[in-house]
Amino acid sequence: MRFGRTSRAAGVAAATVLVMSACTAPTGPEIPEETPAGEVTGGNIRVAEVNGFTSFNSNSSKGQVDVNGRIAYATHSGFVYIDGDLEVVENEDFGSIEVLSEDPLSVRYTVNEGVTWSDGEPVDGGDLLLHWAIGSGYFDDATLDADGGVVSGATYFDYAGDTSGLALTGLPEIGEDGRSLTLEYSEPFADYEVAFGLMTDGGISTPAHVLAEKGGLADEDALTELIRTEPEGDPENPAVRPELRRVADFWNTGFDTRSLPDDPTLFLSNGPFVASAITPDQSMTLVRNPDYSWGPMPKVDEITVRYIGAAPAQVQALQNGEADIISPQASADTVEQLERIEGVTVNRGNELSYDHLDLTFGGVFARESVREAFLKTVPRQQLVETIVQELNPDAEPLDSQLFLPDQEPYGKSAAENGSEAFADVDIEGAKELLEGATPEVRILYDRDNPNRQESYTLIAKSAAKAGFEVVDGGLGASAWSAALGDGTYDASIFGWINAGGGVSGVPQIFRTGAGSNFNGFSSPEADELMDELIVTTDPEQQDELQIRIDKLIWDSRYGLPLYQLPGVDAFSDNVSGVTYMPNQTGVWWNFWDWQLAQ
Repeated sequence: MRFGRTSRAAGVAAATVLVMSACTAPTGPEIPEETPAGEVTGGNIRVAEVNGFTSFNSNSSKGQVDVNGRIAYATHSGFVYIDGDLEVVENEDFGSIEVLSEDPLSVRYTVNEGVTWSDGEPVDGGDLLLHWAIGSGYFDDATLDADGGVVSGATYFDYAGDTSGLALTGLPEIGEDGRSLTLEYSEPFADYEVAFGLMTDGGISTPAHVLAEKGGLADEDALTELIRTEPEGDPENPAVRPELRRVADFWNTGFDTRSLPDDPTLFLSNGPFVASAITPDQSMTLVRNPDYSWGPMPKVDEITVRYIGAAPAQVQALQNGEADIISPQASADTVEQLERIEGVTVNRGNELSYDHLDLTFGGVFARESVREAFLKTVPRQQLVETIVQELNPDAEPLDSQLFLPDQEPYGKSAAENGSEAFADVDIEGAKELLEGATPEVRILYDRDNPNRQESYTLIAKSAAKAGFEVVDGGLGASAWSAALGDGTYDASIFGWINAGGGVSGVPQIFRTGAGSNFNGFSSPEADELMDELIVTTDPEQQDELQIRIDKLIWDSRYGLPLYQLPGVDAFSDNVSGVTYMPNQTGVWWNFWDWQLAQ
């Protein structure tokens, strides 16, 4: 297969929420066959995932759960992916990215002839145009208040990513070949290579012909015409767009499911595998897509994904031969148990992931002084010692919202952003800020995640000493992420994990009104810097801009990063080709190399 190695990945990219799920009954492995050349192919590999599958749309705000993205990665293709060295690699068998002009930046994205959906329909310019419409926010005409709430107009597609990059382009035309789209950027766009998504995010994952039908249109041509003729959104004159509203509403929720739909068009594949069965909240089966030939070719015929939230249960499944590959929540006990099992390889490293406490800019935390008081009570050092240091003795509280300790700008940003003010618990300082008040604070978290449960318990106990009345707002693994941004809580504890490429993830989370801005943070100054960030191509200048943004986030008393998450995965000796990956794809990043021994 042909691959073109392109730019070195850097910064924060699309993020996913971490959740947990339950166990399921085991299935046995299939016996692979040996080809005349001696290469083992075929068979079934069983992979344990912490979280349960919830949506065939991993690009929506509610569908951006890590396991959804991994299933999308295995069942869809795209122009680029990130390899084990965190470099962006172009998949030339899927299509091409051609820079036609650098000033102004003009880029043509072309899908190769013969690339199809699993129903036989081609992946074409209509699919690219739809992806552009979703990812650019072209039709949005919402006016937001200071807290990011919609005052008038509407945001149509509930896109989890940042729209500011593709928003630099005007309405594009599909090429004469019917398979290409040329984008003219008004300014240089730092992440133009990933403008149509990483394969990590599912690549080109929404079939335009399916969305057209489900949205009440005649066919893909009708959807293409709708996109071409509907005027650009204008917040000064918001429009009523019933046809576009129906299409967007289906995209937002119509692919959400915990079971395999009776309608196969709701889970079409254009990648190596296609979903074939789901046992709700237990497991999912992927089988080889027989028509796929436009990217890395997998060596196995089937992958069974088991949802096993508890680390001990994952370890037990691996030891009993009920799972071949596991990626449990890391702890010293888990690593010790794994290293005692014969015939198992254990990989360890730090993830591109961190847990954090976010405060909602409204309600009890509308006043900055109350936010600051609560942050002064958070025992970050105790959290690290209790949850992380047993596995990583060198771990320290995380002092940046945008950088991790192994990234070069981390030290400078941590020294300048004001994080030292929250290095130690200051109960008396918190009491002074509260002036005798006893605010009630409801904290949302995943109660099925032991680390998040421990974080909540320690934070609640410490905050109570300053007078806060902390309410347990924890929800189960399958419910808590859907509550993000719904106004039912005051603070949240969860984690971001990113792809490791690009800078668009910064505005995705921190821009006013962004799809993943769940707590209502809004800073005009930070928004301006993020506008500059996405059109800055020099890595050093990107770092400087992010350092300034990081300080503004800390100055607002946004919340606190807690700690970088350690990672661990393990696999039995009857499997080869598994390598550690710290980003959101995890061990799945090279699933095409997985192979069963005879």
